[in-house]
Amino acid sequence: MMIPYNQAFISSIDAGNRKIKVFTSAGNIDKDTVESFGDEWSTFHTFNEDEIYNAGDNYFDILPVGYLTKQSHVLDVGCGTGRWTYYLADKVGNVECIDPSKAVLVASKLLASKDNVRISQASVDNIPFEDNSFDLVFSLGVLHHVPDTKAAVKKCAEKVKPGGYLLLYLYYNLENRGLFFKTLFHLSNSMRWGISKLPSILKNIVCDVLAVLIYMPFVLLSRFLIGLRVSTVVIAKIPLSWYADKSFNIIRNDSLDRFGTPLEQRFSKAEITHMLEHAGCTNIVFADNAPFWRAIAQKK
Repeated sequence: MMIPYNQAFISSIDAGNRKIKVFTSAGNIDKDTVESFGDEWSTFHTFNEDEIYNAGDNYFDILPVGYLTKQSHVLDVGCGTGRWTYYLADKVGNVECIDPSKAVLVASKLLASKDNVRISQASVDNIPFEDNSFDLVFSLGVLHHVPDTKAAVKKCAEKVKPGGYLLLYLYYNLENRGLFFKTLFHLSNSMRWGISKLPSILKNIVCDVLAVLIYMPFVLLSRFLIGLRVSTVVIAKIPLSWYADKSFNIIRNDSLDRFGTPLEQRFSKAEITHMLEHAGCTNIVFADNAPFWRAIAQKK
């Protein structure tokens, strides 16, 4: 049984195989960023199961073993294409997906076969479910794209049952990287400032070129060293080595995500810890492998 809505929807979208309810969005969103991600997920809407499960294993590996069951209620905040919900759907009782952008239409297609999933167009500042409703709330690569990330983390935590878990992936501030890595980041961030303002079609072309020119040299180097059985500790120091086992489709997608997004924030471990504690969470655990920072915390 799905979690009941706690408010009335303002309209609905006919997505063919289902009706998607639309809820009011309040102030903690950046409209340009929401529109940009809607365009991005409309472009990158095809993922095969190998891509989904390969990437999903990287993001959900810090969940307590055996925690999720067929009775678990899960909330995906900022679902995008719905690929992380697809990853979890067969492992849990049901999943509620919310996203403020037109990506909900893309998610509806990917999740068409998942009868235990419901999609709603809603933002993190107005999640349409009662507090303390979910065994797991997760938001992966989303909350660093809203103006007030701290407030958004608190909104997510409010929906977690006491004793349940909140799983986040927030961009890190490169605190565990050296000067070379940080210099590359600042150069790429300067590029993002201009690229994110381009028209959608041109932005896609530019980001595809950057996927080839910037991502692929590091990816190919990492793959070469893996083939030579070089230590994973050494390989992990190579920028973008996380993509060594990822498809070019994923790399193109993440290039667009990296260079095409208008609003992006980055945080240290200490800042994320503070946000989670402020949201009423404890037992905070950070993953010690890329992508950084992934953290899981338990609701008090």
